[in-house]
Amino acid sequence: MMAKSARAAAAWKTYREVTKPGTPGVLSRVRAIPRMIGAVMRGQYDGMGKGKLALLALGVVYIVSPVDVIPDFLVLVGLADDFGVFLWLIASLLGESGRYVDWERKIIAGQVEG
Repeated sequence: MMAKSARAAAAWKTYREVTKPGTPGVLSRVRAIPRMIGAVMRGQYDGMGKGKLALLALGVVYIVSPVDVIPDFLVLVGLADDFGVFLWLIASLLGESGRYVDWERKIIAGQVEG
């Protein structure tokens, strides 16, 4: 029950962050993800380290992998762990890409040296 409420709280926090006036919208954040990954890999954007990027990649691999820590045949528990990783991944990607879009906007405005 505790994990369920923590996931709900994380989802709500992400929703509030994405819909806050003046912040990048969901579509802008999603479109920025490939640019953000490239900028992190090239060392151009230091707002997110390669370690965090690697953790996000592991999250994607975990979700698409047929091998699970908790097998899906344990229906409720097996799917809950996948869903928990999915929520963490989405929340992390949307949060990080929002900060990246803000950084890009500052670069364009000439406020940050790139």
